[in-house]
Amino acid sequence: MLPAMKQKLSTLVAQARGGRVVRTPFLDGDAIDRRLLQDQEIHHRIAGGFPDARRVVLTLYPAHIPEVGAGVAVLRLTPQEAAPAWDAQDFAVQLRRLELPEDQLGDIREDRGGAFLVAATGKSAEKIAALTELGGREVEVEEVGETAGKGNKLREVVVPSMRVDVVGAKGFGVSRAYFQQGIDGGKVRLNGQPARASSEIREGDSLSADGMGRIDFRRVVNETRRGNFKVELDVHR
Repeated sequence: MLPAMKQKLSTLVAQARGGRVVRTPFLDGDAIDRRLLQDQEIHHRIAGGFPDARRVVLTLYPAHIPEVGAGVAVLRLTPQEAAPAWDAQDFAVQLRRLELPEDQLGDIREDRGGAFLVAATGKSAEKIAALTELGGREVEVEEVGETAGKGNKLREVVVPSMRVDVVGAKGFGVSRAYFQQGIDGGKVRLNGQPARASSEIREGDSLSADGMGRIDFRRVVNETRRGNFKVELDVHR
């Protein structure tokens, strides 16, 4: 462990013992000397958004506080144009062009369906969450980890219309055909009333589906250049 890092960590431990909640930016997880964290007067939390994260955020807090958040968001970015597909290096290059502070960005992982997962914190997480374009391509951004919540999840998705079958399928992450079966079977309700596929959902509406949960329609974030809508949904499981 580098002397400067050891001194910084000792300072953070002292601040936590003094009653403060302190948090580092992203740093190399191997650079943390866990022995310095063995203090009965403080608790600590190490989080990088992934179980095997290389870059992590360390949070220290007084022992009388039951728990604090990790301060890390994991965001899934899905390019809406399939070809030519990006690999992880291409994606990282495009992300760097946003000129986000390096110490607010953690690991980047490839995900299914040509998507990418990014761990981020602070203003960088907010800027990534608000993206509608990256590298000239439309992107759909969804917060999927750490700060996304446990019983409910705030999601931003892109939909071509406000139809119940479209928004419901996208919000719950199922196929439109599968969600249509639920509508036909009377298992989907809009504001407590049986829903029709062609019904439109608006800000403030609540859409529930037996066995899936409930979607509260928060707001329309913006309209994309292709005429789609980016919407914010509160999904309760």
